[in-house]
Amino acid sequence: MPTHYVGTPEEVLALDTFIKLTRATNSVLARIAHRSTHPDLSPSQFGTLEALYHLGAMSQTEICGKLLKSGGNTTLVIDNLEKRGLVQRRRDPEDRRVVMVELTAAGQELISAIFPRHAEVVAEEMAVLTPAEQRTLGELCKKLGKGAASPGAPA
Repeated sequence: MPTHYVGTPEEVLALDTFIKLTRATNSVLARIAHRSTHPDLSPSQFGTLEALYHLGAMSQTEICGKLLKSGGNTTLVIDNLEKRGLVQRRRDPEDRRVVMVELTAAGQELISAIFPRHAEVVAEEMAVLTPAEQRTLGELCKKLGKGAASPGAPA
């Protein structure tokens, strides 16, 4: 669905492109969710476990940055994962103000069991694009994600 906004050609093109990007992202996410690659976990919980699985223990602030979520949201996600025995918090011995989050043995077992299927489903969804198209899309997304260095723009 294109924009119905009547503006400059640049605005109309930008809005149309933004709509396509958003709809494509939501569509792929919905198809992946429909295939239940991470049952009983919210997308934020899965993202947190996945980040800890691949990157190791991180501070809550680092997790916020990786998931692009607010501190309050991340605290709630980690609280719920901790209640389920999937992660644990510990104070950083170098800086006791920092709370580190790490997978428990149960969390490690869960994410290592479900991640391969998730990766397989994502690969199947992305297979509508050639490898070259996937690389190009990745480069364009990275460029768009970094955005313009304009005053007031978040980093």
